[in-house]
Amino acid sequence: MDIAPITREGMAKLKKELDRLIKEERPRVIQAISEARAHGDLSENAEYHAAKERQGFIEGRIQSLESQVASSRVEEVRGPYTRCVFGATVTFESVETGDERTFTLVGPYESAPDEGLLSVATPIGKALLGREEGDEVQVITPKGPKDYVIVSIR
Repeated sequence: MDIAPITREGMAKLKKELDRLIKEERPRVIQAISEARAHGDLSENAEYHAAKERQGFIEGRIQSLESQVASSRVEEVRGPYTRCVFGATVTFESVETGDERTFTLVGPYESAPDEGLLSVATPIGKALLGREEGDEVQVITPKGPKDYVIVSIR
């Protein structure tokens, strides 16, 4: 099993969701199943089937989170940064369009591009690692290569 880097905040977020699922959601769905069973014939009981489906989702998510926590190692994030490394916030610009994007480089289990968190395991994350301000990087995408210039690292 590969060990994935994760920030202290990312690990806390995983553990918080895991704790909520185990202590709140699991008991709630068990109660819903019990109540639905009390209504009789299970073959045509939509509440029962919905609760069982929800239980399957919750148990799957618990297993996934337990696996992520077990296969992650908290990496201390310390700046200032002169290179693109785990934990750095990087602004880069598209050579083609001039559009700028800013992301913090994180581990795969806390990646959320819409929130400005980019996994170091993605093609863009891999291309940025180790690079400095002013460097040009090329990322191979399904639509072909894309070129970017690193504007700032903090």
